[in-house]
Amino acid sequence: MTASSTRRTTAAHSRLAAVGAIAVAGALLLTGCGDQTKDKSKGSGSSSAGSAPLAGKLPAEIRSKGEIKVGSDIAYAPVEFKDSSGNVAGLDPDLAAAMGKQLGVKLTFENGTFDGLLTGLRSGRYDIAMSAMTDNKNRQQGVDPDTGKKVGEGVDFVDYLTAGVSIYTRKGDTQGINGWADLCGKKIAVERGTVSEDLAKQEAKKCPGGKKLTIEPFDDDQQSQTRLRSGGVDAASSDFPVAAYAVKTSGGGKDFETVGQQVEAAPYGIAVAKNATQLRDALQAAMDAIIKNGEYAKILEKWGAQDGAVKQSVVNGGK
Repeated sequence: MTASSTRRTTAAHSRLAAVGAIAVAGALLLTGCGDQTKDKSKGSGSSSAGSAPLAGKLPAEIRSKGEIKVGSDIAYAPVEFKDSSGNVAGLDPDLAAAMGKQLGVKLTFENGTFDGLLTGLRSGRYDIAMSAMTDNKNRQQGVDPDTGKKVGEGVDFVDYLTAGVSIYTRKGDTQGINGWADLCGKKIAVERGTVSEDLAKQEAKKCPGGKKLTIEPFDDDQQSQTRLRSGGVDAASSDFPVAAYAVKTSGGGKDFETVGQQVEAAPYGIAVAKNATQLRDALQAAMDAIIKNGEYAKILEKWGAQDGAVKQSVVNGGK
C-alpha cells in the first residue's frame, strides 16, 4: 500500500521493491479496508528492555514508554492489512515485531491514510511511519514531486526492502494495455500520494490531444481495486507485491491480471523525523540484527517477498 508519503507522494521511484515472483500465504484473508481513523493494534514482538540486546540504543523517553508508535495505512496486503480476526498482519508488522524483540519495546501500529502519514510523523502523532513507503529524495527533503516546492520537513529512512510498481487490469480484459505507454485514452485507479499516482501523472503529460489519461485517486488500495473490479476504470496500479497479491487472491484469482513489467524499483524505508537520529540509528541496528540472525529472511519468505531482500539496512538509500 509503491508510491509520496507512502504509498506514497514521491518522485518517479517505486514504493516497494524489485520483487520477482511473489507467492503469498493464501490462508490470510483481506478484511476491513481500514477506517483510516485511530485504529490501534499492537505489534507482537515485545520483550523486557533488560533482556533485549539493543535496548540501550533507544532514546530514554522511548525506553521509558516501552512503545514506538507506528503510523501505517493498514489496507495494503500483503505488506500491512487486517486479517480475518481484525488483527494487524503482514510483512511490515512481522518485521516490526522482530525488531521490537531486539529493542525491548512494542511497536504499535496506528491506522491512517497513506498521504497523511508523514504529516502525522512531523506533528508527533507517530514516532515512525512504516507502510511500504518508498525512500526517495523528495521525501527525504520534504519536496512535492509535482511542483518541486518544499511542503514540509524532510524525513530520514531506514531502508529494508526493494520493490517496483505494477499495472493490473480485469482478467481477460487488458484493453490493449501492456505498460505505462499504453495508458493514453484510458482510465487508471491509484492510491492517493503514491509513486503509482506520480507515475500516472508523468505519463498523462505525454499523452497527445484527444487521448487523455484519466487518473482516479483513492484513499486506499482496496478502493482502487473495487473501482477496477466494477469496470469504472481500465486499469489500476500499486507496488508489485500488492498487485501480485491482489491478482492471486481477489475472486480466487479470477478478478485481475498483471500487465507488462514492474518499473521504478526502489527501497522501502521506515520514515523517521530528521531530528530523531538516535531512534533512527537504533532502528537500523535492529533491522541489521534480524537480517543477521535469519528472522528477516523467514519473514520475507512467509510473505513471498524474498526476492526483494537486502543484505543490510542503509539510511537514505533512495534516489
